[in-house]
Amino acid sequence: MCGSLFENIMARIPNHVFVVDDGSCFGCGACIALCPVDALSLDSLLAVVDEPNCVHCEHCIPACPVFALEIKPGD
Repeated sequence: MCGSLFENIMARIPNHVFVVDDGSCFGCGACIALCPVDALSLDSLLAVVDEPNCVHCEHCIPACPVFALEIKPGD
């Protein structure tokens, strides 16, 4: 229920995607609990984003100790 609330009030950044740098991420999970729509998960010690469900809120980005998360222009 909480996820749908955020989806309705938060707009994605047009023509941008949320990416995880898999060369930097070591799976600490600091970002996971901060995602209001549960778009982040851990898979084999790597944060994985469900990009279509990410609302680009950026709550998780400052929590990453290795700066492995970003929203950047899409292709």
